[in-house]
Amino acid sequence: MKRSKLGTSIQTVTSLLILGIAGPASAMKIVGNADDMSELENFSVEIYGYARLNASYDIDEEIALGARTGDFSQINTGSDEANEAGGNFGADAFQSRIGVLTTHPSGLKVKVEGDFETNGNGFRLRHAYGEYKGVLAGQNWSNYTSFVGYTPTIDFDGLPGNAGNQFRTAQVRYTTGPLSVSLEEPLSYNGLINGAGGGSEKESLPLVSVRLEDSVGALSYSTAGFLRQLGYDNGTQDDSAIAYGAFGAVTLNVTGALNLNAVINYTNGSNTNLYRSGENYGAEDGYVDSSGSLELISGYGATIGMSYDLGGGRSINGGAGMTNVDWDDALADLGAATISDKHEKNTSVLINYQWTPVKSVTMGVEYGYYMVDEVDGDDGDASRLLFAAQYNF
Repeated sequence: MKRSKLGTSIQTVTSLLILGIAGPASAMKIVGNADDMSELENFSVEIYGYARLNASYDIDEEIALGARTGDFSQINTGSDEANEAGGNFGADAFQSRIGVLTTHPSGLKVKVEGDFETNGNGFRLRHAYGEYKGVLAGQNWSNYTSFVGYTPTIDFDGLPGNAGNQFRTAQVRYTTGPLSVSLEEPLSYNGLINGAGGGSEKESLPLVSVRLEDSVGALSYSTAGFLRQLGYDNGTQDDSAIAYGAFGAVTLNVTGALNLNAVINYTNGSNTNLYRSGENYGAEDGYVDSSGSLELISGYGATIGMSYDLGGGRSINGGAGMTNVDWDDALADLGAATISDKHEKNTSVLINYQWTPVKSVTMGVEYGYYMVDEVDGDDGDASRLLFAAQYNF
């Protein structure tokens, strides 16, 4: 059997990248040919990614995480607002990314991608999956996620209430046309609140999700739902319940330059799927009451936004998003000492200007306003400026 020979053809492949959203803007594509038809023929390997600087100036108080994203959990509320020390600057390049994508005419695709976003503590795996004839296995965006209805932001974490959980998870997914179904590793950012019954969260089954995503004329839409078994077991007591949720998202191209975006999302018992609820990324899924019964916590979220293309690689984007978690039953069962400081509502308004001065370079500046409302009535807010410079390859 003859050895495969690597072709010498290297070309630049260009695809759309919204600043801050996953996906290569350009890539080095290496095309290979095999002498034996039983081996790989016309396979390709794309190496893509970007180097990115994120810089933030926190006007009221420092609320920055890695990649300079705004963190709702760091917003001072109530009397703590009097202790704010404004004027905080910071910058990092943790969001910088690299990926490898291999494709074959048979339809086989394999992708591995990572970045340094987690506070620069090391390389973080983002994607690692294979896909063939509509069957995907590995780590990818959750099927309960969509970028339909998404308003481009400089803040890497985007608006609260964006469609689905906006995270990647291990899964097996099947896609046929606009319909996709998946079995996924359930995501729980904060798990359960342990009441007198005690017990930690237990996963017995994968999360099941179904998504329909398509477009009709100027309207793009996406809707999805999921079911998940949520449980706990402390050795002497156990209980379980069925958690669920659904979202709808639309993008309407009003003119060639203007897009309008909107999302609405509801979850019950799986609030990591209610993006940026609770302290920052997901409220608790439920709690165990004094009798040992598992009670679910529900919430809802929504976003609205617009994008206007000014031409010449320039755009203006603005949006508002919020999440609201229903703590009433937990407050009654567990008491104010446990629940009063929980985030009931997270809200942000982000407005940015983005431009591409030369090919494969994108820059942007953004004003962000963030607000938190707690169960006990305390609230707080913070304003900040963000800048980003992204160099794609």
